[in-house]
Amino acid sequence: MPLPDLFIERFRAIYPDDADTLLETFERPRRVSFRINPLKTDTDTALKQLDEEGLEPEPVAWYPYAFSVEAKMRDTLTHSRLFDRGDIYIQSLSSMLAPLILGPRPGETVLDLTAAPGGKSLMMAAMMQNEGWLSVVEPGKDRFFRLKANLERGGATIAHHYMADGRGVGNKCPAMFDRVLLDAPCSTEAKFKTYAPQTYAFWSERKIKEMAKLQYRLMESAIKSLKPGGKLLYATCSFAPEENEAVVDKALHKHPEIHVEPIEIPIENIHPGVTQWKKKRFNLNLSKAVRILPTESMDGFFLCLLKKV
Repeated sequence: MPLPDLFIERFRAIYPDDADTLLETFERPRRVSFRINPLKTDTDTALKQLDEEGLEPEPVAWYPYAFSVEAKMRDTLTHSRLFDRGDIYIQSLSSMLAPLILGPRPGETVLDLTAAPGGKSLMMAAMMQNEGWLSVVEPGKDRFFRLKANLERGGATIAHHYMADGRGVGNKCPAMFDRVLLDAPCSTEAKFKTYAPQTYAFWSERKIKEMAKLQYRLMESAIKSLKPGGKLLYATCSFAPEENEAVVDKALHKHPEIHVEPIEIPIENIHPGVTQWKKKRFNLNLSKAVRILPTESMDGFFLCLLKKV
């Protein structure tokens, strides 16, 4: 079953030069990526145990804890002893980039505003070497307890869990955090699969607009919660400019204290943020944002690093 015609039309408008090649990536399963958790084990030990379970992971060049296996090995990976113990965490490579760009350090106060299921929170706890304070927020009951269980199994002792609406955090915790991660709820366009119609069954431009309203309110909360001099990373797994550059552009207009920071990542499948969509022109600094292009091993992703000056 083909992807929605309107989605394809919009996608071609965003990526006019590469659309055909990029659209092909929606037709086949991607490799399964995972991260070895240094809070629980070391790389050599983990790789030896994975080998004993019949897995032959391939290393990811830009992050020493990241590996991938063929899509058909997902079940073997999820039923491995390492997965059960929290020694590894299955996570998309694009998602791993978010904590690396935000760069939390030991001793800092960090907020993950929409944290479930917890992969990025757990990764940040490891980067912080379990030193400091990590607030993780999730409003949905089922997702909250899944988040809590993942972080506890993964050994994130600095994580403090809050079942709360992220839109209210900024007013409750003004200027409290050194770094804030907002991987916002979105229309999940990057997870569409032509062979799985359920992945795009409820997609529409109306949903994009609804998501954009929620994303902006979360952005406002994130900005309020950030200390002067602090950094905020905004991310989505959507291609829609309304959910990405437009949300940040609106925040830049309202908050002159927020500046866009350049992002440097060691991968080639990237595209700069767009500065115009249809008749709407955005702040030119949004070209510093990064759009991860989908490949056989990576999902599409949007990343924008902001600093409160």
